[in-house]
Order: sequence, then structure tokens, then C-alpha cells
Amino acid sequence: MMPEAGMGNGQQSEERATRNGIQALELAFSGIVKCRQDVDGTRANLGTGYGGSDGGQFGSLLEQWGDQTETILANLQDMIEKLNTSLVEHGKAQGSSNEAINQAYTQSQSAFDQLMG
Repeated sequence: MMPEAGMGNGQQSEERATRNGIQALELAFSGIVKCRQDVDGTRANLGTGYGGSDGGQFGSLLEQWGDQTETILANLQDMIEKLNTSLVEHGKAQGSSNEAINQAYTQSQSAFDQLMG
């Protein structure tokens, strides 16, 4: 009977590690969304008075950064969903709110789309 008790502790430890991983990924996701919103806000403020070739290059740089950010956010969301699925498959309650993550992602994309015109 002792090995079973040890397995239970191992499973609890795995669950805790998975939940910690989900939380860390969610924090990273939120941080990236916040940074992106800050950059988009700065871009909007500078866009009206920052012209010329240097302004165009700056805009291109921010657009490229935005594209890369999209990829990073999508990958983080995918990892979070996979970890949540793992918890559900092992009979645990869902580890995080996918709805909250999707909402932050949509808000970020919406803000970016508005700035792009």
C-alpha cells in the first residue's frame, strides 16, 4: 500500500507543477499583451507627428514586432490549452480560465487592428 500513497503524492506534485506552469504562462501572456498595448498606444501618439523615412521605418519596425508578438501569444495560448487539457484528462478541474485568456487576446488584437486602420 505504501507505493500507492507515494504515487498519489507524485500525482499531486505533477498537478501542482502543471498548475504552476499554467499560471506562469498566463502571467507571461498578460505581460506581453500589456506591453503590446503600450507600444500600440505610443505608436498612435507618435503616428500623427512622426513622418518621413524614419517615421516609416519606425512604423515598419512596430508592425514587424506586432506580427512576432502575435506568434508568441498564439504559442503561449496553445501551451496553456494543452496543459489545461492535461489536467482535465487526469480528472482535475480546469486549471485556468481560457475565456479570460481569449478575451485578453481578442482585446489586444482589436486594439492593434484599430491602430492599423
